[in-house]
Amino acid sequence: MTVCTTIAECREHRGKLDRAALVPTMGALHAGHLSLIDIARKRAPHVIVSIFVNPTQFGPKEDFFKYPRPLEEDLAKCNAAGVDLVFNPSVEEMYPKGALADAAAEQVHLDIPPLTGMLEGRIRPNHFKGVCQVVAKLFNIVQPNVACFGQKDYQQLRVLSAMAAALNWPIEIVTCPTVREPDGMAMSSRNQYLSDAERQRALSISRGLFAARDEFDKGVRQTNRLIATVQNILLNAGTQGRVPLLIDYVAAVDAITLKNVELISAPTVLAVAARVGKVRLIDNVILTP
Repeated sequence: MTVCTTIAECREHRGKLDRAALVPTMGALHAGHLSLIDIARKRAPHVIVSIFVNPTQFGPKEDFFKYPRPLEEDLAKCNAAGVDLVFNPSVEEMYPKGALADAAAEQVHLDIPPLTGMLEGRIRPNHFKGVCQVVAKLFNIVQPNVACFGQKDYQQLRVLSAMAAALNWPIEIVTCPTVREPDGMAMSSRNQYLSDAERQRALSISRGLFAARDEFDKGVRQTNRLIATVQNILLNAGTQGRVPLLIDYVAAVDAITLKNVELISAPTVLAVAARVGKVRLIDNVILTP
């Protein structure tokens, strides 16, 4: 496995590979990331993983400086998973400062307002500008044939798919299923921040989504009923009531347009974002008639 820390190195080593799949990550790799690598390997003979905690997608009060960075463990996991190339640049490498042209380049952003103005975009202004900026850079540096993203970050997946299509990048965007813990919690690098009590409280997120999905499977198509089911489970803390949970949103949106849906007649994403203690978590299920 080759590890590159500069753009020039990455391009040089990428040029030695033929068809390749990219798995963009911010590190702190878990089984969910490893499942993306497994899927990437089935799509291309070579797998490239980027490990970069991107500052432009974090808000001023978010956890950029506290975000876990266990690089040696991440590299060991990539090596064991058969990754060919890891791109691990510094912030200065990705966002150089000094020259006027470089300073101006920092201000270049991509955005798709019809897909970024709701859900995460409403709660985290400019988040998707940062996501699109860094992924566009990665696409241009790595030149992948395939890029793999997890369904847990569904809005991100939809935005990046639209960006690739709009800019005519010849990249296949692959949707990878959410990987869950045995108790149903969606895997996330931020789960490690949770105390035992907070983790039990956070289980209400997946339980609420699964309960709504069960209702959908029994024939319920009105999204206000499904949303109410999720909200009731989130707010009915039971014995975990001492652990605070703040709902950012529970929404049912069209899987393509991300517009709110009242009556489900096409694939619909039922999405939740909530804060358990100081940890913000997201999850979703896709309901297909």
